[in-house]
Amino acid sequence: MLSRAAANVGGMTITDEDCLAETLAFNEKFEADAASRPARGPVPSAATLALLRRNRLGADTPPVRLEHGRDRVVAGGVKVRTFVPDRVDGVHLHIHGGSWAFGSADGQDERLWRLAVEARLAVVSVEYRLAPEHPFPAGPDDCEAVARWLVEHAAAEFGTERLLIGGESAGAHLSVVTLLRLRDRHGVTGAFRAAHLLFGPYDLSMTPSVRLFGPRPLLSNTDSLRGAYELFTPGMGAERRRDPEVSPLFADLAGLPPARVVVGTEDPLLDDSLFLAQRWRSAGAPVRLDVIAGAMHGFTLFPLTITEREQRRERDFLATA
Repeated sequence: MLSRAAANVGGMTITDEDCLAETLAFNEKFEADAASRPARGPVPSAATLALLRRNRLGADTPPVRLEHGRDRVVAGGVKVRTFVPDRVDGVHLHIHGGSWAFGSADGQDERLWRLAVEARLAVVSVEYRLAPEHPFPAGPDDCEAVARWLVEHAAAEFGTERLLIGGESAGAHLSVVTLLRLRDRHGVTGAFRAAHLLFGPYDLSMTPSVRLFGPRPLLSNTDSLRGAYELFTPGMGAERRRDPEVSPLFADLAGLPPARVVVGTEDPLLDDSLFLAQRWRSAGAPVRLDVIAGAMHGFTLFPLTITEREQRRERDFLATA
């Protein structure tokens, strides 16, 4: 066990060992309280899906909508929610998580407004279409459309051409897919200066850590991820899900911007981040890989010391990228 708050092991940074007791205690309580949460199962019922869509990610209350957020419709009829502080030094394209099936652009107003103010960024959050009503490629299509709109209109809309991209979980997956689509379909590279990727799934055929995680009732486990992949890519087998357009881990990553990749040691998607960071680095772009000691999937949704620290790191990365 490491004795410092952060240490470098095998090319990755293990952080927050000093918070390990608090983090593991939270995980234990989360598991013990599993019976009181909606049973997502491999494929959530219509009632569970409706509940998850109505409430904040990881919580049982509706999200808080701030007056600072503005709802708009941009290219292709895609809805976005924007947060524009008094000073704008860049634009952050945010793509929310939620297993491609729930979550929303207005589900994290407090976090996104704080990021906008502290990092001096206009934040544009995408209201992409959700599975199972709108499976692959609907969500990626919407994110691509907004990214192209920003490339063409960010200077006029926000007074800057400095673009950043990122998201959490499914949003991290969609962020990488969007960068690849810009490069491969439109010849756009370099427009986005950096990518911030929180605990994303990058191989939808299931990495070893996903297959081996088992039924632990944390925010995500083997069954819930298998179900999410099936909802997002119905009718696809493992081989089809390895298509680089579906699983960016198998794509040529050349020409992508510097990235920060974050995941917890207790996240079934640990391998996804480890493997992606290695391939990103091998493709020639700088990448910082932070592995949070004891953190489960989606840990930033909860009031933990590691959440406060991670939000500062995200702000600093995006502010200086």
